[in-house]
Parts: sequence; structure tokens; C-alpha cells
Amino acid sequence: MQVISKDKYRTRAAIAGAGYVGLSVACLLATKSDVVLVDVVPEKVDLLNSGRSPIDDADIQRALESGKLRFRATMDAEAAYRDAHIIIVAVPTNYDDATGYFDTSFVDDVVDLAFGVNPDAVIVIKSTIPIGFTERIAAEHPGRKLLFSPEFLREGKALYDNLHPSRIIVGVPAASAATEDDAQVFARLLAEGAEDSDPPVIIMGSTEAETVKLFSNTYLATRVAFFNELDTYAEAKGLDPALLIEGVTLDPRIGQNYCNPSFGYGGYCLPKDTKQLLADFGSIPQALIGAVVESNSKRKEHIATRVKEILREQGSEGGTVGAYRLTMKLDSDNFRSSAIQDVIAYLKSDGYTVLIYEPTLRDESFLGCEVVEDIDRFKDVSDIVIANRLHDELEDIMHKVYTRDCFRGAGL
Repeated sequence: MQVISKDKYRTRAAIAGAGYVGLSVACLLATKSDVVLVDVVPEKVDLLNSGRSPIDDADIQRALESGKLRFRATMDAEAAYRDAHIIIVAVPTNYDDATGYFDTSFVDDVVDLAFGVNPDAVIVIKSTIPIGFTERIAAEHPGRKLLFSPEFLREGKALYDNLHPSRIIVGVPAASAATEDDAQVFARLLAEGAEDSDPPVIIMGSTEAETVKLFSNTYLATRVAFFNELDTYAEAKGLDPALLIEGVTLDPRIGQNYCNPSFGYGGYCLPKDTKQLLADFGSIPQALIGAVVESNSKRKEHIATRVKEILREQGSEGGTVGAYRLTMKLDSDNFRSSAIQDVIAYLKSDGYTVLIYEPTLRDESFLGCEVVEDIDRFKDVSDIVIANRLHDELEDIMHKVYTRDCFRGAGL
């Protein structure tokens, strides 16, 4: 791999996938390297080439507007890969409930195409993948250089987390022609783009790196599930969950991150990564990982049950439930696998009418529910409003809002 030394020797990088991971890594590298971002969606490519971000991340938008990035987007994957020294794979790997594993077909396609047009490139997988996947792919491409580098990014803070990395991990598969030196070069590229000096760098086997990724996200999911069960207990016993959480989390060994109760964990990573890790355990003895997955399901069932109980107590059984926002967090456009969607499904299966207020949706219906554009009509028609996260625009109807958000969206 050619590395940065003088400007004329700038590294050329191609990145497959213009999601949170791909776009944030592109902005990180493009200050010192020539970057081409590849995506199959023409609207994304057009937005990026006009200096606008297709995802909701203020830091990424500012970076695109800065004029300091040597960066362009394209749909011509072959041309982008052919000219690259390094090819980064950041395409989706959704969890397939039918197979019990991630769908890695997009990763397979990118790797096959990239090595086909540029066998000398170093390919770095950043997509989340099953444990052992990189070794298998490396064995299918003997003599080629393949690495795995997990990402540890928060939604809406993807570029910030790349600029201030908690750690940089690069995994080297034994079956690959890539060496530890190649891994160090890639780690250095990430570190040189970061704003923090000397971030921790760990080089390990690719299977170890894959395992670190899944266990990291499963630990976060475990924290969410723990504080959700604390909240369930507090609600059943008539206790103040905010006081309980404060009392627990002021212990510095526990800390105050990921402690705000919710309808359940969701989003891009936690649901699929916990299920994948559980599947990877196979016959290995475990109890905790399966319990975390089950706890999240029980939490969503509990929320739906409480909503029905409240309606019965109010004499509004069979009434209309308003679902305020599908997104997981405030100021977000992501509602992939959001917990409130499963709550809606439970309520609909029991015959309840559910209305959805979600400004990012342009459809008239979603999940078989009417999407209401007018917030005032939404408030007026709903007998109860469920909100995973509170917002100031609900202040006037708090008497009919059901939420478990103790800290106004903070702490999670």
C-alpha cells in the first residue's frame, strides 16, 4: 500500500457504501488522501457531489462544506476500485432471521469485484460480520490482502467518533497475504486523520477483531436491558426510576452512560449484533447473551401491555394510540429496528388503532397505520400518545403521554 509522505504520493482510497460508517471514514481520510465513495443510490451520489450529506450528521455536513476534502462520489465501482491502493467495505449486513446470521451478500459482492479489477489492493472490511467471516473470505482469495477493522461509532456522531477514537483495531486473517505491517499502515491512516494524538491501536487476528465488535455492542445492549428492567421494577412497585438510576450510576464503577430507560434497544447495530453473537455461541454454554435478547423482547411486550392497561383504566379500551416518532433518538432520522415499531405491532395485533407522527416519513401509511402530518390533529385524535423519547412539542399533552424517558433523551 502506498502511504502518505508527500502530497504527490497521497494514498488513493475507495470506499464502498455511503452510510454512517463509509461516509464518516471518507471524511476522515479525505483530508490527507484521495477518496472516492461508491454507492448504488444515485440520489446519494448527487447529494455528496454537491457538498450535501445524505445522512443526519452535522459534523459530516460541515466537513463536506469545508472545501478541505479531496473527495468525490460515484456509482462506477469498477473504475473506483481499479485506481485505489486501499478499498474499504462499509456496506450493510442486515440480520436475517430466517438463517440466524448476517446477510453478507453485499460484502461478498464488493470483495469479489474489487479483487477482480484490482488484485493488488488491500481490502479492509468495516461492515459488521459474523465471527470467522474474514478468515473464510481470505481463504477464498489466496494471495490477496484482506483485513478487518471494526467501527465503534454512535449514530449522529459518526465523524466525531472517528476523529476522537476510543481505539483503533485492525484484524489480520491468517489466510490472507496481508501482514501486520499492512494493518499498521491502515491504522496509521486512521490515526493521522484523527484529531486526538496517539489513539490506542491494537493489531490482532481478524476473528478476534470480529469478536471484539460483537461483544462490545452486546455489552451496551446489556446495559440498556438492565436499566429497562430496573425501570419495569420501579414502575410495578411505584418507585421513582430516575432516583434509583441516579443512585446506582453515581458509583464510578457503573457510570452514567446508556442508563436512560426506553421502550427497548434498537437501531442499526444492537439488535442484529446481539442476535448474531448469540448465534455464534452455538453449543458453547451461555445464559447471559440469550437473556439479553429475550429481555429486549419482554420489554417491548411490557410497554404494549402497560399502554393497554392505561387505556382500560381511563375507560378508553380499544381507543386510538398515537405513536410519537419512530426514531430511536431525538434529532435522528434513523428508525431501523426501533423498539416502538414492535410496540405498535403488538398493539395492532390486539385490534388497537395506531396513528404515527413521524416528520421524516413521506408515506401516507406505515406498518399498516395512518401517518399523520399535522401534529395538532395527532394530539387531538390520540387517546394516549406513546413516546420513546420526549420532546418539547408534547408539553401541552403530557397528561396523556406514556413514556419511560426519565432524562429527556440524555444518557442513552
